[in-house]
Amino acid sequence: MPSALTPDAITPNWLSRCATEVAPDLLGCVLVRQLPDGQILRGVIVETEAYTPGDPACHAYRRRTARNAVMFGPAGWAYVYLIYGMYHCFNVVTDLDGVPSAVLVRALELEALPPWLDSRLDPKRDKLHRVAAGPGKLCRALQIDLSLTMTPLAPGQGLWLERRSPKFQTQLDSGALTFVQTTRIGLTQGADRPWRWYVAESNSVSKR
Repeated sequence: MPSALTPDAITPNWLSRCATEVAPDLLGCVLVRQLPDGQILRGVIVETEAYTPGDPACHAYRRRTARNAVMFGPAGWAYVYLIYGMYHCFNVVTDLDGVPSAVLVRALELEALPPWLDSRLDPKRDKLHRVAAGPGKLCRALQIDLSLTMTPLAPGQGLWLERRSPKFQTQLDSGALTFVQTTRIGLTQGADRPWRWYVAESNSVSKR
């Protein structure tokens, strides 16, 4: 399929940096989901959080476990986990092999409403720009679950990342789009670290 050969796909080498560098650079990039039937869904990343070694909020802070093992591997893999027994969260593994580090993708601006959600949403209440406005919401919208953890982020693998569009980059360079850096959300430890970034002009940011 043409999308599986995209020259815009982000490579593991680009992600092999500290999460605090990758997280803001992922804003404006595109998360692509290819379903088993070949259907392609895309969303522009508008909110991220960074998690690094030595960070008490990082899942790999204390030790390596079966759940967080992928964080200790090379960059460019998916780390998906479940919270509250019902919400999935999607992370991009970053940094060098052996350095547990990841970026949580917190919100997307979807290109279109996924067909399986169309009949379940109230068009007067549920707006397209809010369907993926949160880590659990975006995983629901793109059907991301635990089956995708420890999956390489590459075309043909079900999930991958693409570079910012020229239009987004031009708007960013001109000042029409700006980024906000602030503290992370919903943490009991490490809540004071300003490691969350979002696109100020986006209506899909989970919380300002």
